[in-house]
Amino acid sequence: MPDPADCLPVPLDRHWVESGDVRLHVRAAGPNDGPLVVLLHGFPEFWYGWRHQIGPLAEAGYRVLVPDQRGYNRSDAPAAVGAYDLERLTADVRRLLDAAGRDRAHVVGHDWGAMVAWTLAMTHPWRVRRLGILNVPHPGVFRETLRADPRQALRSLYALFFQVPRLPEWLLGLGDGQGLALLLRGSARPDTFTAADLAAYRRAWRRAGRLRGMLHWYRAAARRGLRGETVAARVEVPTLVLWGARDVALSRRMAAPSAERCRDGRLVVLDDATHWVQHDAPERVNRHLLTHLAGCCA
Repeated sequence: MPDPADCLPVPLDRHWVESGDVRLHVRAAGPNDGPLVVLLHGFPEFWYGWRHQIGPLAEAGYRVLVPDQRGYNRSDAPAAVGAYDLERLTADVRRLLDAAGRDRAHVVGHDWGAMVAWTLAMTHPWRVRRLGILNVPHPGVFRETLRADPRQALRSLYALFFQVPRLPEWLLGLGDGQGLALLLRGSARPDTFTAADLAAYRRAWRRAGRLRGMLHWYRAAARRGLRGETVAARVEVPTLVLWGARDVALSRRMAAPSAERCRDGRLVVLDDATHWVQHDAPERVNRHLLTHLAGCCA
């Protein structure tokens, strides 16, 4: 199978970054001296989940780093649940910046990548220039909503199933990842993921230990819980929240309160987009991201 990078309009570099107990696989595009943007994917994607954003950002002059987060694709996938604690996940991003020789970067995240981005902005705000969040609430808003809204708790029941040892990996991996493919297609618009996209994802999913690593993100989060002062912290860096209103897992009701937890927060709701907003509406997402990032000096 050809490298998924071959479908992008800009050339991608490949390199590796050592981060404590793991080696992270990173794709990069754009001028080396451009303002740095880090794109963080979520479950069950890998760097390829940003295929529609990498080219426009690089062509606008940004240096774009797109890692496979730990547990995914070519990055290492430790066997221990504790290796996926949010403190380690945010440390991975800080080490990406260190390896690039940068003190700060714009950070954009989707799904679990957005949770890492929220946490980094709250715990290490001096390392984030501007924050971009796609379809994940502020952690404090999520905690409060889970406690108060039975409908959101019902939407999140799948995460309880992921706590079961080994069984979710087996079920989701059957038929060369047919379960994960159904999850993607069932939560997206009919035209969101092509057969070629799913072939690229399947190649990533079938790597040894990767299904376990991907699900360990949920298991580590359940062990920690949404506890502590950090969860409720206010975000001080300028933040753009982009939200696909047709998200089947996360209620739109959490979008506005999440932007309100930011000192300088702005919300854009795309009524016709799903959880996979950067795939459903790439031109609009790219336009909003470029406008947001341009509001900060390099």
